[in-house]
Amino acid sequence: MMALKSQYCLLLAAVASITGCGKQERTGAVQFVKVLKGTKANFASANTIEEDLVKNARAWCEGITANGAGRGVELDQNAAVAAELAESAVVISSEWSQVRQAIDGQPLKEEYPRQVRDILNTELTKRQRLLQVMHGLLEQSATQFLESRQSKAYMGDKCPNGVAELDSLLRTHIAPDDALGAAIGALRAKYGLSGSEL
Repeated sequence: MMALKSQYCLLLAAVASITGCGKQERTGAVQFVKVLKGTKANFASANTIEEDLVKNARAWCEGITANGAGRGVELDQNAAVAAELAESAVVISSEWSQVRQAIDGQPLKEEYPRQVRDILNTELTKRQRLLQVMHGLLEQSATQFLESRQSKAYMGDKCPNGVAELDSLLRTHIAPDDALGAAIGALRAKYGLSGSEL
């Protein structure tokens, strides 16, 4: 009888321990979702600005690849546009860094929330890499426009290598999915989180 009681007590302790871990894990997930929701405005802003940058850069590249870079003042204007677009890429990348810092600042002990965060960080890293490549090609293009301006042999009908590479990159670029929304949705589904908890 005494052995049965002690086994029952051990079983209750084990159940309480498991329940406690589940509750702790769920609480951690709730906190993480709150952090993700707190970054929503910054995420949406950076996303919109990035989409605008890609759209504007794509249209600008298409015009130059189709018609050439122009001559004289047109080259100066294109160099200025390239520099401005390059600066925008830096600003947007900085916005993504702030989003990542907020996400990484959350201590996560459980494996599933860490996996969700890793997937989200991978997506943000890809986006920052694209912006870095864009920045490099735009800076290269700005220099090439100014070099063409100094060349007497340049007739205005050619496209700088940097613009051609950027045009090729942007033609294959597909707008990314809402990684933040997917992360929040995955955590809510996994832990059965309701709106009132968040």
